Amino acid sequence: MDQGIFRQIENTVNDLRSAEFNTFDRHIKKLSRLLHSETLEPISSALIADVDLDAWIRSGEATQGGTVGSATLEWPSDPQKELGLVILLIDRFAQIPDAAMDFSHTFYYAGNKLTANVQNMAAQMIVPFARDYIEHVKTATGTTEATMLPVRSGPAARKVFIVHGHDEGARESVARFLEQLGFEAIILHEQANQGRTIIEKIEAHGEVGFAVILLTPDDIGGMKNSDDLQPRARQNVLLELGYFIGRLGRARVCALKRGDIEVPSDFGGVVYEPFDAGGAWKQALSRELQAAGFDIDWNIAMKR
Repeated sequence: MDQGIFRQIENTVNDLRSAEFNTFDRHIKKLSRLLHSETLEPISSALIADVDLDAWIRSGEATQGGTVGSATLEWPSDPQKELGLVILLIDRFAQIPDAAMDFSHTFYYAGNKLTANVQNMAAQMIVPFARDYIEHVKTATGTTEATMLPVRSGPAARKVFIVHGHDEGARESVARFLEQLGFEAIILHEQANQGRTIIEKIEAHGEVGFAVILLTPDDIGGMKNSDDLQPRARQNVLLELGYFIGRLGRARVCALKRGDIEVPSDFGGVVYEPFDAGGAWKQALSRELQAAGFDIDWNIAMKR
């Protein structure tokens, strides 16, 4: 099995997580083509056999109450049929772009904006599908080489790096919230130096499987000879953001952005979640952790 196909699926799924309304169509079509590529077509065809997508959707629509977004989907207990349903959905979205908008509005409602709905659908449905689909392919083909897709991790791997600037309040808020969820927060400045560089400190914690990057307005900057200076994160924080994207993969990195600051425009697929005073960032971070394969206690995550 060509490992490159796995990486292409991962990258496309991460693009979908941050896709705007006008770019979703391109990425979903690419994902559909990958699932039906010469390598994967036999496996995908077997998964969609005897799966009735329309009957399943109608059953979910029948649960719609008086509140928008109250409809729920009854997922089959057979994991292969679940994979088959999502493959058929992806194919339909690729053929009929409006179908994705309607489906996400009904079952993954996140507000009045279409983009918010499709991004929520991508995070809650397509990301877990991609992880489980690749594991299914690896099992079916005897492939054992690890990929960068998120996998379910046990309690021993519940460790998260926190990369931060000068905002100690933001750092402590994130660290305490992660601890409430049962994670160990690894804050680099609290780790003994022992003559090591920052990168060497990171490498010493090879078992850490997720990173939270706090982008806070600690510096200002702009174009040379320009008086228009904008708040931005410290340069070392941006360096470590890029490092973790390369080391862990985009699906295992969550960037929390405080205020209106400049962010890198060339880190494709990275989702910048607002670090708001109201605490909605806690649910956003919890969704990212869950999408990466970690179990989340939503009773704790929903507390403000």
